[in-house]
Amino acid sequence: MDVDAYSVAHREAWARLDYLSTRRKLTGQEADELVLRYRRTSQQLARLQSHSPDPELIAGLSALLARARGRILGTRTGTSAQLGQFFGHHFPAALYLARMWWVGVATAFLLTSTGLAIWVDQFDSARGVLGIPADTAYLTAPGGAFETYYSEHPQDAFAAQVWTNNAWVSAIALFTGVLVLPAVYLLFMNALNFGVTAGLMADAGRLDSFFGFVLPHGTLELTAVFVAGGVGLRLGWTLIDPGRLSRMDAVAQQGRAAATVALGLVGVLLICGLLEGFVTPSSLPTPIRIAIGFIAEALFLAYVFGTGRRAALEKLRGNVPAQHS
Repeated sequence: MDVDAYSVAHREAWARLDYLSTRRKLTGQEADELVLRYRRTSQQLARLQSHSPDPELIAGLSALLARARGRILGTRTGTSAQLGQFFGHHFPAALYLARMWWVGVATAFLLTSTGLAIWVDQFDSARGVLGIPADTAYLTAPGGAFETYYSEHPQDAFAAQVWTNNAWVSAIALFTGVLVLPAVYLLFMNALNFGVTAGLMADAGRLDSFFGFVLPHGTLELTAVFVAGGVGLRLGWTLIDPGRLSRMDAVAQQGRAAATVALGLVGVLLICGLLEGFVTPSSLPTPIRIAIGFIAEALFLAYVFGTGRRAALEKLRGNVPAQHS
C-alpha cells in the first residue's frame, strides 16, 4: 500500500469527520453522518495499521477517532434527541420517498369504493351479488348500528380498541405486502366494506350521516392504511424487481424503510384512535367535527410533503447516509 497516496485520497473525508467531531451542535442528519464517517475511518485505520504505517498518521487518526467517539456517545444518549431525529427526519423521509405508491393505493381504493357505493345505491342486483340482506334498516336507520358503533362503549376504551385494531390492520397491509396478493386482497376487502356501507347509507337517504361520522377520523385513518398498503406493496415489488441493487440488498433497504413507517404509523394511528373515540361521537356540530378531521389530514400531508421532502432531498444529495430509503 502507498500510504502517502492513501492519506491524500482520504484527507478530505478525515477533515469532514474532524469538523463534525468538534462542531458544537449537530443536526440529526449530521449525527448520522458522524457515525458513518467514524465507522469508515476506523476501518481505514485498521487497514493502515496492517501495512507498515506511518506512526504520525496512525497517532493522528487515533486522536481523531477518539474525539469522534466521544462526540457520538454524547449525541446518542438522549432519548428525546433520538425521537426528534426519527420523527423529524427518518419517518417523514420514508413517507415522502414512498409517496407514489401510497397515493396510487389511495386512488385505487377510493375509485373502487366509490364504484361499489354507486352500484349498491343505484342497482338492486348489487344486493344479490354481494349477499346483502333486503332489509338493512338496522344498520342505516337513525340510531342504527352504524351510528351507535361510535358511542356504545366508553370513549377511552373505544379509542384504545380502535387504535389497536387500526394498528393491526395497517401492520398486516404493510408486512404482507412482500407477498403482494395478500396485501391487495386486504385493501380490496376494506374498500368493499367502505363502499357497501356508503352505498347502503346513500340508498337510505342518509349519506350526510355517513360522512358526518366517517370524515372526522376516517380521513387520516384511511391515509394511514393507504401508506401501510403502499409501502408494503413497494417492498413486495422490490422482491420482483430489485433494480440496480442485488435482490437481497434491495429488499433489506426497503425492509428498513417499511420498519420505519411501521413505527411512525403507531403515532399516527394513536391520533386516529383519539379522534374516533372523542371527536366522532361528540356533541360538536358536524361541520366542526369534519373540520377537525380535515385539519388533522392537512397537517399530516404538510408533514410529509414539507418536512419529508426536505429530509428526502438531504438523503438523495448524498450528504447523509440513506438508512431508510
